[in-house]
Amino acid sequence: MTPARLRRVCLALPGAEEVVQWGGVHVFKAGGRMFATLSPEGGALRHVAFKASPESFHVLTAAGPFEPAPYLARAQWVATDDLDALTDAEWRGYLARAWRLIVARLPRRLREPLFAVADAPRGRP
Repeated sequence: MTPARLRRVCLALPGAEEVVQWGGVHVFKAGGRMFATLSPEGGALRHVAFKASPESFHVLTAAGPFEPAPYLARAQWVATDDLDALTDAEWRGYLARAWRLIVARLPRRLREPLFAVADAPRGRP
């Protein structure tokens, strides 16, 4: 996974937006709540961080290049510098789950339209 592809995956999720804050960190949000971050190479924060379920948090931090995200670990966020830690399909899955975890906690008026778009059947290409 490249940073550009990771960015495209995040922005392809319904209602996702990108905000640059904290000295150049790309923060991906849905409904105003962040679900993933991408730091510039060599930044003070880990290169990639995202919200994980409790089970995924345990699995990802127990084996390999993921660790609890600084400042966000108590909220079940993981971080890594290694974009090759997962396959592209795994990255897409974890980022989609991060999006779902965040959207599920939004107020109903924000949540329902996003889930409606995400769960809508897609036509054949």
